[in-house]
Amino acid sequence: QVQLVESGGGLVQPGGSLRLSCAASGIILSINAAGWYRQAPGKERELVASISSGGSTNYADSVKGRFTISRDNAKNTVYLEMNSLKPEDTAVYYCNAEVLLATWRTGDYWGKGTQVTVSS
Repeated sequence: QVQLVESGGGLVQPGGSLRLSCAASGIILSINAAGWYRQAPGKERELVASISSGGSTNYADSVKGRFTISRDNAKNTVYLEMNSLKPEDTAVYYCNAEVLLATWRTGDYWGKGTQVTVSS
């Protein structure tokens, strides 16, 4: 069974940094495209950053220049480096990935989320 497990969330002061990780477990061959989403209380889930199988990246305007998405194919892990954090970055952050399974089929999976709170 494939799972995406996020880690690295927590409480940080404004201006601080966090690094989120999303590790895929199970019998998989690779992660294709992946993305980080976030959902703040009372708001819809929004795409924060995405990375293609070839490494191309895209970012929401609100995080450009502050967040960096990356991947380690050998570890089947996707990262989100978050710098210069602001209170408005407070949300539950979710990982989403298209995974190439050992059956050579692809599947779309979501992690359970990790809380990021930016507050003094």
